[in-house]
Amino acid sequence: MEDNNISLVHILYVEDDQNLGMVVKDLLEEQNYTVTLCTDGQSAIQKFGTQSFDLCILDIMLPHQDGYEVAEFIRKINTTVPIIFLSAKSLSEDRIKGLKIGADDYITKPFSTEELVLRVSNILKRSQGVSMSPENKDIFELGIYVFNYPEFVLIKGEDSRHLTEREANLLRILCLHKNQVITREILLKSVWGKDDYFTGRSMDVFISKLRKYLSADERIKIQVVHGIGFKLIVPEN
Repeated sequence: MEDNNISLVHILYVEDDQNLGMVVKDLLEEQNYTVTLCTDGQSAIQKFGTQSFDLCILDIMLPHQDGYEVAEFIRKINTTVPIIFLSAKSLSEDRIKGLKIGADDYITKPFSTEELVLRVSNILKRSQGVSMSPENKDIFELGIYVFNYPEFVLIKGEDSRHLTEREANLLRILCLHKNQVITREILLKSVWGKDDYFTGRSMDVFISKLRKYLSADERIKIQVVHGIGFKLIVPEN
């Protein structure tokens, strides 16, 4: 019998060997998983910040930022999403480093593709106690607003505002951490892919736009936490 939940699973797979990456991606898609393939650490960080994933498979030796750095960044945003490391390194200290970061598994290259599929399946069974609903996975209630991230739409009653992709990505990350402080670094690297002066100024402009869009509900605030980042304040019903 087909497991209807499987088709809802979205995997982030990061591998700089394009041939191996396509082989593993095709294999996982044959199991009805949705797979986003990245070939470097920087693009992986940006994808994770702006999309929802149920499992991450990370090669360790990557351009720009290695798999350990990607995993550390992922753990700043999400402490529970399962992470599997793939590595040509078999030394115990490398495994220990990966486990300390919060990896759920560590597979040494070369590996059996059948073994990888089984490990992915077992980890997902442990991590998904309840089935996911694609209809409301990225729908957020913000006071008198409803933010439909997949459609990039902010809804207030019968009125709706279409957001740009960057506006929607920024608001989604704030929503995922509502009533919590999220650092400028995480926001910048997730949405812009880098953290520098010019992107920082650009983000401040986007924050101002979002404040304006949400201004009809005085309870909704995007608060500046000086020296750290921002906090989206949303009333708890």
